[in-house]
Amino acid sequence: MMVSKANGKKFVLVILDGAADRACKDLNGKTPMEVAFKPNLNYFASKGKTGLMHVVKKGIAPESDSAIMAVLGYDPFVYFTGRGPLEAYGDGIPFKRGDLVLRTNFATVKNGKIVDRRVNRTLMTAEAEILAKEINRKVKLGFPFIFKPTIHHRGVLLIKGSFSDNVTNTDPGYEKKGKFAVAVKGKNIVQNSKPLDEDEVTHLSANIINNFVEQSNRILSKHPLNAARIRRGLLPANIILTRDAGTSLPIVPKKDKKWLAILSMPLEFGIAKLAGMQIAKFNYPELKSPNIYSNLYYALKLYLDFARKEIDKNWNHFDAFYIHVKETDVAGHDGIGLHKKKMIEMVDEVLFKHLRKKNINLCVTCDHSTPCSMRMHSSDPVPLLIYGKGKDNSKYFDEKGCRKGSLKNVLGKDMLKLAM
Repeated sequence: MMVSKANGKKFVLVILDGAADRACKDLNGKTPMEVAFKPNLNYFASKGKTGLMHVVKKGIAPESDSAIMAVLGYDPFVYFTGRGPLEAYGDGIPFKRGDLVLRTNFATVKNGKIVDRRVNRTLMTAEAEILAKEINRKVKLGFPFIFKPTIHHRGVLLIKGSFSDNVTNTDPGYEKKGKFAVAVKGKNIVQNSKPLDEDEVTHLSANIINNFVEQSNRILSKHPLNAARIRRGLLPANIILTRDAGTSLPIVPKKDKKWLAILSMPLEFGIAKLAGMQIAKFNYPELKSPNIYSNLYYALKLYLDFARKEIDKNWNHFDAFYIHVKETDVAGHDGIGLHKKKMIEMVDEVLFKHLRKKNINLCVTCDHSTPCSMRMHSSDPVPLLIYGKGKDNSKYFDEKGCRKGSLKNVLGKDMLKLAM
């Protein structure tokens, strides 16, 4: 039963997606958090406690799916069942238990090698919808399916039937380890999906995925839209990569407080809905030009304003608020420390300055580290700040500053209980 304490002190959880980093060449050997001007985050650090957190487990470079579940208090080794169903559920795509659901990327291949797993982030919203329409019309699998683009290069593939999710990814950026995937480096060739057991259904599931990927490449390579992109000097979106198969949603305990989740991405929508949170959905602006960072800064500004307004409007109606900032992760994947620094400064100036006016308990952390030097998720522990539960000698919210704090070696699944 949900217990309302909406008139008491509020709890606010802020996840800065992939904001944790390592020394950046373009920032004179410092991290974006270290060099960012963030007086408000540093204020909370100086009045609270800091430390480092291993999000899923020491030595694991997690995807956002298992990481977010851990930060929200759900042990991914117990509850996680695959990212695909979470993305579909978050985007409102109906499916039944047994349907095979995968997260996808539009990508670029040339001569069998991957040029860019995300089409250099230049695929416009209208282009993705045109290509998806062609895929849904021309791909033949022998089973009904839905392919739906979500935001930018991202999408969801749903194949209806009774399948197995015990198969590997075709996207080489993430390697399946048990139920969830971890980031890997160095592979630039499309992988065949392989069955991870001898069951006939598992073999069928892998074959259908490979069939879809092969057909997507053949169909998209011939599409006039991609020919036009090449003439404009842009990468073609000529293949769809799949990963993180699932055939069911996890069953997780509902939160016992009234939560409002202020979010912008399907994955986060899905996880928050499963946890029983109410969603304040930010509609991500369409990408209308190849200038991805113009779109990202515009989206971040709109999202922070949206979050601030939703907090004020709902302050007396909820016990806890979950805010997830996505854009900092993109800068890490693109290896641009200066962009990540500027984004952290925007979040500090708009969101954390506003939160200083509130009577709150606050937790700030990251779902994983995305070092600019690696351009991928790492297994590094991430900074953790808890405000409103006493203080230590902390002064700064960054990787080095939090290493000196009193919160040592926290595991993601234990963090929320500690913070609340």
